[in-house]
Amino acid sequence: SFLTLKDFSSDEIKHLLWVSGDLKHRIKHEKQYLPLLQGKSIAMIFEKRSTRTRMSTETGFSLLGGHPCFLTSQDIHLGVNESSTDTARVLSGLSDIVLARVNSHTTLEELVKDASIPIINGLSDLYHPIQILADFLTLQEHYGSLSGLTISWIGDGNNVLHSFMMTAAKLGVHLRVATPKGYDPDSSIIQEAQRLSKQHGTQFLLTSDPVEAARGSNVLVTDTWVSMGQEEEKKRRIKDFLGYQITMQTGSVAKPDWTFLHCLPRKQEEVDDQVFYSPRSLVFPEAENRKWTIMVN
Repeated sequence: SFLTLKDFSSDEIKHLLWVSGDLKHRIKHEKQYLPLLQGKSIAMIFEKRSTRTRMSTETGFSLLGGHPCFLTSQDIHLGVNESSTDTARVLSGLSDIVLARVNSHTTLEELVKDASIPIINGLSDLYHPIQILADFLTLQEHYGSLSGLTISWIGDGNNVLHSFMMTAAKLGVHLRVATPKGYDPDSSIIQEAQRLSKQHGTQFLLTSDPVEAARGSNVLVTDTWVSMGQEEEKKRRIKDFLGYQITMQTGSVAKPDWTFLHCLPRKQEEVDDQVFYSPRSLVFPEAENRKWTIMVN
């Protein structure tokens, strides 16, 4: 199963990125048909809506000859009309893989405990590992190499950031994080990121100053300030995140070759149009790479 990149080694993550790039080249550019998943089915459980996760999984799995089966909260109620234990056992007999996009990471852990097939984390409140693989593939394609890059996260201490924190050091990438006070990453994940940084000889900075985080960076990254389920907090959150919008001014202290990532969907208060639609923005190749990286999970 694949719930987080925390337990993956540097070599394993690099291998996932290499295979993703190889599949992309062979299928997209050489027009090869690779029915590696012929006769296999994937059950896609979505407690939260999505454009990129659904499309990338359905198209990616289909390109490899597999059959995706999409289940919304209208079709399946995990732990409501059927226990997670029973759902895991039923889906284990009906499909070969489960990708679950869930509200709580605990739901994934319960599925793994009772399933006899692999469970993939399509997003949880704690981690979003499939997004991070796409991000690093995008940066690898753009810069040629990941080792030595500096990534600056400017925004909420959320699931996407948590996955960056579990992965960056293993790839030789420095990570600089700016979050408003009260929106820090999970404390246990901070401790793990500090440990990984020390182990792999990279830098890890945690601050509340966006300018300090952006200084000397190759890549500026942000995400939504208001995640699904936080709509009632929108006004307060937007107020608390004032000064965190990524603009060309933010990039003025970064490296001359700085680029921008956002996992989407994006709102203008998070990053202005001048950056988002500029040649520095890699957001649309990043979105496409969700398709190529989901294939290796």
